[in-house]
Amino acid sequence: MPRFTLSKHAESEMIRRQIPRAWVESVLDSPEQRYPEPDGTDILQSRFVAENGRMYLLRVILAPDKDPPVVVTLYRTSKIEKYWRPE
Repeated sequence: MPRFTLSKHAESEMIRRQIPRAWVESVLDSPEQRYPEPDGTDILQSRFVAENGRMYLLRVILAPDKDPPVVVTLYRTSKIEKYWRPE
């Protein structure tokens, strides 16, 4: 059984936004931050340095109540301070 599945939307966004699958798997395996949202999804996020040398935050929205869990959508942003939650 797979650890997770990608929704069609998440899969197309990963391709469109050129987000490496290895980044997605890394966030799902060991996110730097994880917190629940009121709608029942979980936000998992980690920071990565891209090929251009810039730091990005990869945010993965996960439906954890599915079996296996489903990645609803994902995106990367350079606005880390906007989304990062202080410890």
